[in-house]
Amino acid sequence: MTSDDDMRTDKPTKFTGRYARQERFAPLGEAGQRKLQASRVLICGCGALGSMLATLLARAGVGMLRIVDRDFLELNNLQRQMLYDEADVAAQYPKAIAAAEKLRQINSSIQIEPHVADISAANILELASGMDLLLDGLDNFETRYLINEASQKLRLPWVYGGAIGASGQSMTILPGETPCLRCLIPESPPPGTMPTCDTAGVLGPIIGVVASIQVCEAIKILSGNRSAVQRGLLVVDLWENRFRAMGLDSLQERGCPTCREQDYPWLTGQHGSQTAILCGRNAIQIQAPARMKIDLPSLAEKLAGVGTVTHNRHLLRLAVDDYLLTVFPDGRSIIGGTDDPATARTLYARYIGS
Repeated sequence: MTSDDDMRTDKPTKFTGRYARQERFAPLGEAGQRKLQASRVLICGCGALGSMLATLLARAGVGMLRIVDRDFLELNNLQRQMLYDEADVAAQYPKAIAAAEKLRQINSSIQIEPHVADISAANILELASGMDLLLDGLDNFETRYLINEASQKLRLPWVYGGAIGASGQSMTILPGETPCLRCLIPESPPPGTMPTCDTAGVLGPIIGVVASIQVCEAIKILSGNRSAVQRGLLVVDLWENRFRAMGLDSLQERGCPTCREQDYPWLTGQHGSQTAILCGRNAIQIQAPARMKIDLPSLAEKLAGVGTVTHNRHLLRLAVDDYLLTVFPDGRSIIGGTDDPATARTLYARYIGS
């Protein structure tokens, strides 16, 4: 005889469970899936790449995702940031908060931990603490160097990814085993020397390709299939239909200051800046001068006669003249309408404080 439980069609089994098709992939299997469900990943940035990384990892059943992003949503994000929709833009939510809400609807069985913050030398080690892997969803090299150094110091693997136009690249860094980002790019490219999404544009499909490569590398590592990792730089050009894998073994012979000598200038604050030009935004981000805490409702009252003010518990926006100031509770602000750091700092001091 069979019991009622045996007859239930929604009872998870090896063949009907949530991750059944993934488990049927022989190199992963049930054992690999259990490892994924016990894993913890830090996703640095939740824009184009980051939101796709988060989506794929949530669907794969990675047990805990810590998502960190400093930015808020705008209409032009929807062309390539697949996790969001027009309602998220209208709600004026930070990306990390909007992402967490969507991901919980995708997979309620995993833990999602959003942080609306700028990744910096002051917080990166704490954010990376307890994680099994770091993923790059960033749009600037300064923060990537910071992630690279945190990876080496904590001995945590991370997967670099970047995309511009119809091209992208990915590189997996295994501390002690493979070259690090500083081996590949010894110095941060000076501002204005690299193409950005503002100058070169970006197509949505390249985001999906690069993010998929990054997540597959993450799944290999987290599931115990480290030997399958791509130990080099993978370069993709979708417009020219080219895929190229570049070996990097020779880079380890150079004696990299970071992965060979434990030199961490970004972590120690020797490198880095208080302002950042945001990719494709005609906007500048300004860090608070100290550990500032801002009461957004009180600030909204003070600015009510200055311009058009809207706010929620996550951020405040002030539209004044040709500028849009977005202020976060930690004092950080994004000044839209200028790409000049001096102008941005002046506006910050005028409306937020020095």
